[in-house]
Amino acid sequence: MSLHEDALATLASWTAPDPEQERLRTRFVRHLHTTPDGMWRSSYPRHITAGALVIDRDGSRVLLNLHGKAQRWFAFGGHAERGDVSLSNVARREAREESGIIGLELDPVPAQLDVHPVPFCDPRGEVSHLDVRYVAVAPPSAEQVVSDESLDVRWWPVDGLPELEPSMHDLIAIARGRLGVR
Repeated sequence: MSLHEDALATLASWTAPDPEQERLRTRFVRHLHTTPDGMWRSSYPRHITAGALVIDRDGSRVLLNLHGKAQRWFAFGGHAERGDVSLSNVARREAREESGIIGLELDPVPAQLDVHPVPFCDPRGEVSHLDVRYVAVAPPSAEQVVSDESLDVRWWPVDGLPELEPSMHDLIAIARGRLGVR
């Protein structure tokens, strides 16, 4: 199965938790149906990306990166690469590369879909990422590393988060819910 086929199968079978997420799921599936290179940067101005929110086992802290180009705090994520075999593999690889943490436990079911413009990828400001977000639990002894793509990588208590996009707060709530924490 190709990465494109895996992404299409994953998104086509995903049960969206609410009408807005269902609207996005339908949009992502339509994108993959109509765009043969929809997983790659060559799909201009929109393409599928994937990433993961890294959370500790008790759900009290999340690991975020201060993105070098955006200069904002985000979960980890990015573009598919030729060796990726599945959408969840893209998310796992990106989280591992950008956090430096080995042994992340990735929940294989997408947690959230998000569409966001990426003005730093295109001087015209037309590029958008159709982002599939997962949840990854860090092992207790996890030590983060700052990658070349980040200015900082830091654990944040969920009750003391930096300024985040509203969808990031929703993703953190989803991750905590999957861990049974409220």
